[in-house]
Amino acid sequence: MVEAEYPSIQLEDLLGRPLNDIESKFKPKNIFYKGTMEIPIPCPRVSIIGSRGASEKGLSEAREISKILIENGVVIVGGFAKGIDTVGHKTAIEHGGRTIAVIGTPLNKVYPKENSELQDEIMKNHLVISQYPVGHPTTPKDFVLRNRTMALISDATVIVEAGESSGSLHQGWETLRLGRPLFIGKSVVNNKELDWPEEMMKYGAMEFSNPSDILEVLPTSFEMIDVFQ
Repeated sequence: MVEAEYPSIQLEDLLGRPLNDIESKFKPKNIFYKGTMEIPIPCPRVSIIGSRGASEKGLSEAREISKILIENGVVIVGGFAKGIDTVGHKTAIEHGGRTIAVIGTPLNKVYPKENSELQDEIMKNHLVISQYPVGHPTTPKDFVLRNRTMALISDATVIVEAGESSGSLHQGWETLRLGRPLFIGKSVVNNKELDWPEEMMKYGAMEFSNPSDILEVLPTSFEMIDVFQ
C-alpha cells in the first residue's frame, strides 16, 4: 500500500535526461514522490531558499522574486522549511504557478508541523519529493542531503537571505560544485557582517538586484534536451 501511494523513481527519469558524472556521483538512490505534476518534471526550475527566521524584507523579496519567475513559466523549488522556502511555495500556489517541495523526511511525515495543510496542497496539485522511504528515522543530516537533491533538480538557485550558519549554504556550495548558476541578493552581498557571500562569489556565485538577471541564464526545455542528447 505504501509503495502504491509513494512510488519511487530514479533521478534521471525524474529529470528526463541522462546524468553527467558530477550529477551521478552524489545522486540519491531513489526518489519517492507524490503529486500531479508531469514527469519528467518541467523546466526551467529555480530554488528559492534562505533563512528560516528571515526578516520581513527577506520574505518580501522572496515573494517578489517568486512572483516574477512564476509569471515567466518558472517552476519554484523549495525545501519546505519555515521562512523563505515556505514563501516561495505559497507564492507559486497563490499566483497560479507550479512548485516542487523537496522534503527532508519521508513523504508520510510533515516538518514543520505547521505546514501540514501546505504539504497536502502541494501533494494534491503540485509535487512533493523525498529521498527517504517510509520508516526512515529522520536525522539533521537528512536535511543537508535534501539540499543536495534540491540543487540537483534545480536549473539555478537563489539565496534570498541567510546567516553564516544557515542550511541554505549547503545548497549554495552544492550548486557551485554542479556548475549551476547561484544567485545572491544584492542586500546580502553588501552585508558586511557576512563572510559567505564573498566566498561563494569567488567560486562563481552572482549578485543580482532584479529577477530578470535570473531569467537570462535559465534554459528552456528544448535547450536542456539539446545539451544532453
